[in-house]
Amino acid sequence: MLRIKDLPSFERPREKLIWYGPDGLSNSELLAILLRSGNKGENVISLSNRVLKRYKAENLPVLTYGELKSCPGLGAAKACEIIACFELGKRLLKGKAAGLYLKPEDVWQELKDIREHKKEHFIIFYLDSRNQEIKREIISVGSLNANLVHPREVFEPAVKHLAAQVILAHNHPSGNPEPSEDDLTLNRRLVEAGQILGIEVVDHIIIARNGFLSFKEKGLM
Repeated sequence: MLRIKDLPSFERPREKLIWYGPDGLSNSELLAILLRSGNKGENVISLSNRVLKRYKAENLPVLTYGELKSCPGLGAAKACEIIACFELGKRLLKGKAAGLYLKPEDVWQELKDIREHKKEHFIIFYLDSRNQEIKREIISVGSLNANLVHPREVFEPAVKHLAAQVILAHNHPSGNPEPSEDDLTLNRRLVEAGQILGIEVVDHIIIARNGFLSFKEKGLM
């Protein structure tokens, strides 16, 4: 039997989580971290694979103690650890579903607070592959131009948070959502940078007091 400590460090689940974050691990590796140890003749990754094959990952949050305990190799302690993990997750996430952005109006509605601002705010929504928000950041405040907003400031957090795509947004204090030449230049620059990094710029939304403009809908992406 291959023991976990016999694996190269970059293949061990805990080390992978530390280096790459939880999104870089498979379901069996995440479960292996939770279970911590395997059994005689079976390492923890093998045990995790067997548990997932028997129950399927999507069923784990609703399994009972008895169902888990009946799986050879789990035992009372491991069954309780799985149940406690998912119960805590459900309690903490209750009523806190991640924002889902499928259309420009979603962004406009979300950014009500900057519609009346007297200065331009440039904001990035960092999304996963399912269009759910991972994080958002204000990149700059002030007059918007290609020199003020650098691709590094936009995409460094995207890489850090393992974002698959981003939505750009900024407000126009004038109330006119039509893009300026600086807006168009900056947008092209950021789209090109995203293509190099493999991070899609889904859209660029200009937020105005009474409406918005989507670069994608206008064919400007």
